[in-house]
Amino acid sequence: MPMKEIVCKLLVIGAGPGGYICAIRAGQLGVDTVIVEAVKAGGTCLNIGCIPSKALIHAAEEFEKVSHMAGNGGPLGITVEAPKLDLAKAVAWKDGIVGRLNSGVLGLLRKAKVKIVHGKATFRDGKTVEVETETGVQIIRAETVVIATGSEPVELPFLPFGGPVISSTEALSLKTVPKKLVVVGGGYIGLELGTAFAKMGSEVTVVEAMQQILPQYDAELVRPVAKRLADLGIRVLTGAKAKGLSEEGLALTIETAEGEEQRLPADKILVTVGRKPRTEGWGLDELDLDRTGKFLRIDDRCRTSMRGVHAIGDITGEPMLAHRAMAQGEMVAEIVAGKKRTWDKRCIPAVCFTDPEIVTAGLSPDEARAQGYEIRVGQFPFNANGRAMTMLSEDGFVRIVARADSNLVLGVQAVGAGVSELSSAFALAIEMGARLEDIAATIHAHPTRSEGFQEAALKALGHALHI
Repeated sequence: MPMKEIVCKLLVIGAGPGGYICAIRAGQLGVDTVIVEAVKAGGTCLNIGCIPSKALIHAAEEFEKVSHMAGNGGPLGITVEAPKLDLAKAVAWKDGIVGRLNSGVLGLLRKAKVKIVHGKATFRDGKTVEVETETGVQIIRAETVVIATGSEPVELPFLPFGGPVISSTEALSLKTVPKKLVVVGGGYIGLELGTAFAKMGSEVTVVEAMQQILPQYDAELVRPVAKRLADLGIRVLTGAKAKGLSEEGLALTIETAEGEEQRLPADKILVTVGRKPRTEGWGLDELDLDRTGKFLRIDDRCRTSMRGVHAIGDITGEPMLAHRAMAQGEMVAEIVAGKKRTWDKRCIPAVCFTDPEIVTAGLSPDEARAQGYEIRVGQFPFNANGRAMTMLSEDGFVRIVARADSNLVLGVQAVGAGVSELSSAFALAIEMGARLEDIAATIHAHPTRSEGFQEAALKALGHALHI
């Protein structure tokens, strides 16, 4: 027996970063809003993605730091006995953080007077969904629907998930550190997790089909990361293709760049070859929405090809980033509430939490040239930065790309320890239409890594002071 119908102005499907922000903002604006979530509030990012992976990366970094102090003590003169890692305990700590954030999101939704329905939604038509809840089928009718169902890891047909073959989800909940870990895919997820497990004591091999790890970044940015991977004893095989499990399932068969077949012994095989939009299994075919490849096609107001149906986040394509989904969600909520809004962002910063970290905002030198700009580039190395020296982490640099005619900043990139926290300064400069002179003339606190940003601007203007 179906329950009483719910009728609302806005229905959001999926409570990941895009969906929950959309619902909260709509609620704040007095829009009668319902949100449906099949698993847990917070989506991939909060439960099995960004947040838990950063927690595990931090645990691994702390363990590696202490491990270095065992024996000779390093330059700081601190020595300890050989440390031990209880991974199950670290994972429990990570789960605690996820739990806190999880209930935080639910609390924020309730505060904004959003009705939360737990269960799997299926479209009947563009205005109606049915939700399989624990207590039966719930029908929801809405004036406007926002699809925010996110993405999931891509599975390789010859390496299906199960047994020793795991996705990032299982990697974040392992109870013991695998002795031998093979990572298939040298993008940011594979390298973030591969680096963490190497620091925790795994013998790690990365298999990447392209000629370079982190293929979306230019070689200069990747160099310090590649150097660090080598220092950690991580074996990187580029131009190599995974073929499948060996008969007994304890090794991965690959084809090397030279065309030879090799077997890589492995306790766990972590497959991180990208993510795909979650378009299956919730009646999307009922809606006949236009696609761009596998993704839903949207305009500059996140409208799909069907009236009253918006889509936000990973289901709408690259860049598949939580903060993009959040910005889209906020915008859509305001549009539904009757405000005039369109997508007019100058850049979406992206961070790769490898060791060292990589940040990009706006255009790289190659992208700027490809768009026909005459450019000037300023680069400042962290080995000339006092703060980097005092923290024993001098690898990397800050790089600014600007138009040669007007000095307008087109892009900023950095690689180095902790540079993720500079991402907001980079994005702000681009969003505000800063010129090289604006950054050069802004007083940056000393001693901080952020001085590298000012120095890179000075360098592009032809008069860096500390190099």
